Amino acid sequence: MVSNQQQFEWDPIKNRMNITKHGISFFKAAKIFDGPLLEEEDTRQDYGETRIIALGRSEGRILYVVYTRRNSVSRIISARKANRDERAEYIRQIHPF
Repeated sequence: MVSNQQQFEWDPIKNRMNITKHGISFFKAAKIFDGPLLEEEDTRQDYGETRIIALGRSEGRILYVVYTRRNSVSRIISARKANRDERAEYIRQIHPF
C-alpha cells in the first residue's frame, strides 16, 4: 500500500489478530501517516530492530501505532486506539492552542 509516497507492509495474520484484539486494521492504521504525527523510538525492550511509536489520526480517532522501517518500507507491527493520556499529549503537541 502507498500513502503519500510511503510504502507499508504487514503480516496478514498479525493484522487479523490486531483487528480481533483492538478493532483496528493495519490499513486504517497506515492512514495516520497522512497527517501530523508524534513519533518516538520504542525503548521498552530490545526488539533486535528499531521500533517507532507513532500517534496520529485515522478516521477521526487518535491511534497508537508501532512500526519499524525496513529499507524504504514501513512495517506496521501493532495498532490500537490511543489511551486518554496519549490522546491528551497528541492534542497538546499537535494542536497547542
